[in-house]
Formats: sequence, structure tokens, C-alpha cells
Amino acid sequence: MTRHTKRPQGDFISRRAFLGMAAGAACSPALLTRARAAEAGAPEAPAKLEFPIMDLHVHLDGSTLDKVLEISKERGIQFGIVEHAGTKENKYPVVLSSDAELKGHMARLEGKPAYKGIQAEWTDWMGCFSSEVLSQLDFVLTDTMTFPGKDGRRVKLWENTEPIGDRETFMDRYVDWHVEILDKEPLDILGNTSWLPAPLAPDYEKFWTAKRMTKVFDAALKHQVALEISSSFKLPKLHFLKAAKEAGLKFCFGSNGRYPNMGKLDYSLEMAKVLGLGKSDIFVPAPPGQRAADRRGSGRQPQAK
Repeated sequence: MTRHTKRPQGDFISRRAFLGMAAGAACSPALLTRARAAEAGAPEAPAKLEFPIMDLHVHLDGSTLDKVLEISKERGIQFGIVEHAGTKENKYPVVLSSDAELKGHMARLEGKPAYKGIQAEWTDWMGCFSSEVLSQLDFVLTDTMTFPGKDGRRVKLWENTEPIGDRETFMDRYVDWHVEILDKEPLDILGNTSWLPAPLAPDYEKFWTAKRMTKVFDAALKHQVALEISSSFKLPKLHFLKAAKEAGLKFCFGSNGRYPNMGKLDYSLEMAKVLGLGKSDIFVPAPPGQRAADRRGSGRQPQAK
């Protein structure tokens, strides 16, 4: 769970700009440590993390692969490079929409110290690619921030809150949307996990009830999907993360970074320490044959000759 669309100046803000502002507003680790330590029942943070640090939500928008890999080396964080993938109805600097385009993305990363990923868009992206080519990716990431309006059209909830109406009713539909995506799409990572539209965000804990979280957790566990701890949004919040850990979910870290902000994982790392995450709690891209695209037989099937 990162989107950009052409709109007149003064209209809705693009998701790219929105996320950039969110990243810039990130709390310092020291402030987060004090805040989290005050929460009852929070485990004591270990002195250091016992696993290699990865940022699996890195975009190349407005930069070059060489510059991004320099940051990876400087910060000692391995990156997962993602491009948006789906039909050309999705408007981003790069949208991969065919096997040839996806192969080009992977070829550029071949032999480089970075994982190859995509950020899948909407629900029709699988028809753009063959199963054979999809299975060559290290991981597939998506989010739930584009939502079906009542007429079925895609609505970008960070721009347009028109579908909300009654907030409890919307929240139930939104949780069902999470489950539908997890059930139907060959995902390795759910990005921007637990994000809420602006009218609901101030009451995060009210809307993310135990029952709603459990529905999402059950679907993620069933399909072996990891939850991203997003440093751009500072989400999920601690009560959601504690429940997810208790449920047995795996986690990964994401900056949603554009140059030079990739690898800025203060919130992700602080939450890992507060939760006491260990190596077994962290998602690592699986080897060929064990990825979601392999397990779930996704993508276009080859035509009979």
C-alpha cells in the first residue's frame, strides 16, 4: 500500500507530494522512544536489532539507479526498488503495463544489490503480465488507498473522500476491501498498512477495532502477506502493530522514498525496537518458486499453441 495524477493547481494534492510531506514530518527516534515507553505494556526495546535492515518501498522517480544505490551503501540498508505496475489508466512517472516493460525493469536491476519489486495498481494489473514473468520478481507490493466508489469507479482516497458517507459503514467496507485484495491478488507485502482517509485518521484507534484488525490479519496470514511498517505515514500505530505481532504476522519496512529520502526508516526501526521484533518476525523476499506469484498461479496464462 505513492500515486500521482494530473490535476489543476489548487485542486487535490498528488499522493507523491502528500507522502513527501508525511515523510518530512517524521518524529525523531528519541521522541518516539519516550512516547512509546509511556504506553502500558510496551516491551522494553532491545539495544539493537538482530536482522539486516531493508527498505522495500523505494521509488526511482526523479533520480537514477546509481544515485539511489549510493544512498543504500552509505546508509547500510538494502533497498527493494519498485515501479508502479498496471494499466495505463494509472498515472505515474512510470507505469509498467506489459511483460516487455516489466522485463526492462528487472534487467536494469539485474546484478545490482537491490531487490526487484513492483507496486501493483488497482485490481486489473495481473492481466498485464504473464505468470512466467511475474514470478521473476522478488516481491509484489500493493496498498488499499484506491477504493471502489459506489458506481465501481476507482477513487483515490487521499484525494477524494466522496465514498465515505457514514463512517462506520465505510470502515466496514474498507476492511472488506482489504480482505478482497489479499484474497484475490498475489501479494508479498501490504504497503501503507492501516492508512485511513483524512476524516477518519484522528480516530484511528476507534475505527481500527479488534474485530476489524482480526479480519485483515486472518487474510494476510492465510496468504502469507507481510505488513509494511511505513516511515512515511508513521503507520501502523502501536496498538495495531502489537495485535499484528500477537497474531503471528511478519513485517517489513518502507520509506516510500523518492530521492534522497529512501532509507529514512526512523519510525519503522523505532517500532521494531519497541515491539522487540526478531529475525523470525521480518519478511525477507523468498527464493524463486516460493514467492506469492509462484504459490498463487497469478498473471496471464500462456495461450495454447
